[in-house]
Amino acid sequence: MRLLTHNYLISNVKGTKDGYPLRIEPSEVTVEESPFDQDLVTRILPKLDYAAVKAALSQVVDKVEPKPAEIPESLPDGEIDSPTLEALYHVLFNIHVIEGNLVCPDTGRQFPIKQGIPNMILHEDEI
Repeated sequence: MRLLTHNYLISNVKGTKDGYPLRIEPSEVTVEESPFDQDLVTRILPKLDYAAVKAALSQVVDKVEPKPAEIPESLPDGEIDSPTLEALYHVLFNIHVIEGNLVCPDTGRQFPIKQGIPNMILHEDEI
């Protein structure tokens, strides 16, 4: 699961009032390099919850080798320089959570991540 994917996942367990962002409890994280696409990352940044990206990175960084470049605390206004865009691209597209759990901040419900795929299917009593 890419950190980009994590940014769009939410817990829909019945009765959940605040199911976003999910906390990541990684047991295995890999880095799979892909070619930098400046246009893609520039177009996607306005659609992200940047605070959730920062939180997700802080939850997985201890399992990431090599360590990613620092990303800014907040997105700057205006144009973003190329090294920052490359660092953001790396965080969003190249860091993959292979095994672990996503945890709802409201209910504590754990959603397993197996072979890089988060299982967000709810049990019958959670619908």
